[in-house]
Amino acid sequence: MKPLPTLRQLRYLVAVVDRCHFGQAADACLVSQSTLSAGIQELEDLLGTPLLERTRRTVMPTPLGREIAERARSLLKDAEDLVDITRAAADPMAGPLHLGVIPTIGPFLIPRVMPDLRTSFPNLKLYLREDQTARLLDRLNSGELDAALLALPYPMGDIETLDIAEDHFSFVCLPEHRLCASATAHPIDVAMEDLLLLEDGHCLRDHALAACALDSAPRNTVFQGTSLHTLVQMVANGLGVTLLPQMAVESGILRGLNLVVRPLDGERPFRRIALVWRRTSGRKETFRRLGASLKASLTPPAV
Repeated sequence: MKPLPTLRQLRYLVAVVDRCHFGQAADACLVSQSTLSAGIQELEDLLGTPLLERTRRTVMPTPLGREIAERARSLLKDAEDLVDITRAAADPMAGPLHLGVIPTIGPFLIPRVMPDLRTSFPNLKLYLREDQTARLLDRLNSGELDAALLALPYPMGDIETLDIAEDHFSFVCLPEHRLCASATAHPIDVAMEDLLLLEDGHCLRDHALAACALDSAPRNTVFQGTSLHTLVQMVANGLGVTLLPQMAVESGILRGLNLVVRPLDGERPFRRIALVWRRTSGRKETFRRLGASLKASLTPPAV
């Protein structure tokens, strides 16, 4: 039987390739630098070839080392899935769960649903990671995250999704704005205004443009914000108008500001809030139950 690398050796290699620094890689693996260096040396001896180029000050992977590290990621992820399957069989709603969430959902949804989640799943330990959609998907595919709360539509790849809510857009402006006179705002009229949007990289930017039937930002886009809180402050200071998702409005983001909210008329554009996970994950039952709980928390009570 061929001697095979251990998962520990492969994890050490991936950590060094990702950071190009032995000390940082050792910290990430929770071992001493000498332990990590010895593990990689054993891996190189086993494979009969150097995987890293070392100097006094730098370390970088060889072409073969980079290829082996990429394959090692898949092996490590599969091994973690085996552990997840076993744990989920015992109790799907127990243990740690690393959940990603985008900045235009997290501050408004998490405080709203967390009390119900704690009550329903007291043994589930949620670790949250807030970031933009593209980076969350990278972390999800690499196995750093178990699942993520995202806004759709968005190109997903080999990912399973579970819709939990529709989040409608509303028009926000100063009370003296011309579009404030009507009970609703027409998307075409909104597109003619100085529209304040989030900067590139935020999927809400694309969803807001789609709500106004625009393929790209209009020339009269005068400001690109890094957060919804920044956008509403700009609107309050008379720099333009914006579109906000309903969950942000309901969370009180406009509290204390002299601003008016108007729903968009017509088909009432919205974004879909969804829980997503890797198609190969062994914790699908966990995510289905979590999604059902989130959906119940966000569903308005029957009148």
